[in-house]
Amino acid sequence: MRSVLFVLVLVLCLSMPAYALEIPGDLNHDKVVSQDELVSDILAYLSAAYLGGDVQHLNLTQLREAAHIHMYYPRTIVDSANRTVTIYRPIKRAVVFNSETVETLRSLHADDRIVGVGKYTIQNTLLFSEFTHLPNVGSVWSPNYEQVLACHPDTVFLYGTISVSKCDAIQNKLIELDPDITVIRMDCYMPGSYVDEVRKLGYLLEKEDEASRLIEFYQAALNPIYEGVRDIPEENRTKVYIECWRSYHTAGNGSGWDEKVELAGGNNIFHDLSDYPDVDAESVALRDPQVIIRIAKTEGGYDAHDSSELRALRDEILRRPELGNVSAVKNGKIYVISNDIFGGVRHFIGMQYVAKWLYPDRFGDLDPQAVHRQYLTEFQGLNATLADNGVFVSPEV
Repeated sequence: MRSVLFVLVLVLCLSMPAYALEIPGDLNHDKVVSQDELVSDILAYLSAAYLGGDVQHLNLTQLREAAHIHMYYPRTIVDSANRTVTIYRPIKRAVVFNSETVETLRSLHADDRIVGVGKYTIQNTLLFSEFTHLPNVGSVWSPNYEQVLACHPDTVFLYGTISVSKCDAIQNKLIELDPDITVIRMDCYMPGSYVDEVRKLGYLLEKEDEASRLIEFYQAALNPIYEGVRDIPEENRTKVYIECWRSYHTAGNGSGWDEKVELAGGNNIFHDLSDYPDVDAESVALRDPQVIIRIAKTEGGYDAHDSSELRALRDEILRRPELGNVSAVKNGKIYVISNDIFGGVRHFIGMQYVAKWLYPDRFGDLDPQAVHRQYLTEFQGLNATLADNGVFVSPEV
């Protein structure tokens, strides 16, 4: 009997169509299609279809879905907010608040599951033009619950470890409004968790092969950096002052910028501080960084036509009289990088530039421009000219 059932299930799982939100075949409403339930579903269908039986039964599409769910679900992960999350059917209608997860789903060829996106995805028409027609669900700071519910999602994606209180509030409200919505918390922008998040997303979305390819590419971009700085003692690592978006606004321990610079072999001079503190010029001068990395918020990037904006940021730092005796300024080792390639998913591109700036003798073979082009074309389905025409660093490597 078991072998016959297996053959029937295998046949039914072929050519799976789009699924409804219900779980067909779940006779006792426990969200699981058990073997006994599937046997009953199959026998009822066969009786009605071939024996003229007058019994309530699933149609063939529903039966295929029930067979698929029986074989492959439930699926359980621990998300980035350390929550155990179980899904009981394939994810088919996802609302995604953060652009980083949208981008990752596109790399996994699962972007066709997205039915609603956040306002920042909508606004980024250069990179996310195919999503501009979707409902705008707002942001984690100002969610539009009416729009979320109008999307009829089975799943909503939120950040895991940033804007925690805001995302917690959205999660709790959604569960209150519709207990059938599954909330999954993923960041998709931090090197320390990205591989694990991609692997889990691949599993949840039945995109394991696509996840493996993305992870292989991602690790090929970063592993040479990790290996290349492994033998450098902490006391010999290049001292870096990270300036984020405005003068004397820096990144401390626990921030994404700190993690990326440290992984690229830098010694962040404000690693002893937390998150994103403001500091003063005297503190920077006292700690005497060998390199200054200025992260540009809106300057440069994919829509920049020349390097003037990034050069202006660099020149402004060079002209600060209070930093005139700092080693990085005296030696001209001031670098500006666009948030487009150092924040979000594309941080691995920026980390290659940082590694080359900090240790040019060790990383002369790294080609971040080539990695950038490959990522856009092979994983994002975008044109390589986006990388060729934009301006992302100053001075250029």
